[in-house]
Amino acid sequence: MTEHSHSFLVSPHTVSEWNLQYSTVHSATTLHINQIPLSFCYFSAFSSATTPMVNMSGILAFFVGLVMVGLVSSAKFDELFQSSWALDHFIHEGEQIKLQLDKYSGAGFESKKKYMFGRVSLNLKLVEGDSAGTVTAFYMSSEGANHNEFDFEFLGNTTGEPYSVQTNVYVNGVGNREQRLNLWFDPTKEFHSYSIFWNQRQVVFLVDETPIRVHMNLEHKGIPFPKDQAMGVYSSLWNADDWATQGGRVKTDWSHAPFVATYKDFEINACECPVPVTAAENAKRCSSSEDKSYWWDEPTMSELSLHQSHQLLWVRANHMVYDYCSDTARFPVTPAECVHHRH
Repeated sequence: MTEHSHSFLVSPHTVSEWNLQYSTVHSATTLHINQIPLSFCYFSAFSSATTPMVNMSGILAFFVGLVMVGLVSSAKFDELFQSSWALDHFIHEGEQIKLQLDKYSGAGFESKKKYMFGRVSLNLKLVEGDSAGTVTAFYMSSEGANHNEFDFEFLGNTTGEPYSVQTNVYVNGVGNREQRLNLWFDPTKEFHSYSIFWNQRQVVFLVDETPIRVHMNLEHKGIPFPKDQAMGVYSSLWNADDWATQGGRVKTDWSHAPFVATYKDFEINACECPVPVTAAENAKRCSSSEDKSYWWDEPTMSELSLHQSHQLLWVRANHMVYDYCSDTARFPVTPAECVHHRH
């Protein structure tokens, strides 16, 4: 993971447009239904969330020809992820996972497989109380100097001050695309969902199913887009008091350690990429064609719905506190993607 650098309004009612879950794990005629979608269906290959099961063979027969999931797998954390460092700061408590940070170490975990296109999601309760100096990260990343990366970074703060979430997008090893906003709720009191959706047209960051950022494919404008590298899924809790809180002016108070971030309901619905396979082969394997169709390539997934566009505009108008596109001190020449982006 690359290190870098109050008005609270009630969120508009969020209607889930991403959460009709389909699974063939238990039987060939099982639908897992979470919420009724507004305009299209979202099919989950595997999820750790418990959902009611309804046997609907007629509906399945309609959908099975339309959508081929990238992978069917078990939902348990241990079958999707593994600790990546500081196992002694990594705690299992039933269906929940806790990462701890003290003055000696933080902790992290990573997916066991790499993926290309689809959606990853988890529910997270952030560090409570005085969390200044701490960063909880949830991100996707490929490997190497020219890697691609999609970041959520939750920046701790002093007690009573709003939590900030910073997003960033790396393309071919180049980042510096930070956006930062203050969340419209206290993310330390209850679990909230954080998701990354990725296809060949867009990357979407979502909080409780509300889109907070969209990075569009602008290759037709000569701007690179991350679509040719398989990516792992990662999360970590670590100390970054040299930059995380008020530009590094507020340091971590270790008297409050251990700092704890708690996770549950892990979900990956994406195309699994075998390690020895080339990037070109993975891209072909994970894209729809005459003989296969993936849900992330459906026309309704190529852009936000009208409702989601309104949600994004609301977030930007009321909660965004930093946008690299507007930072003329850092970028005297406006970055090319900022000129062409609609949002």
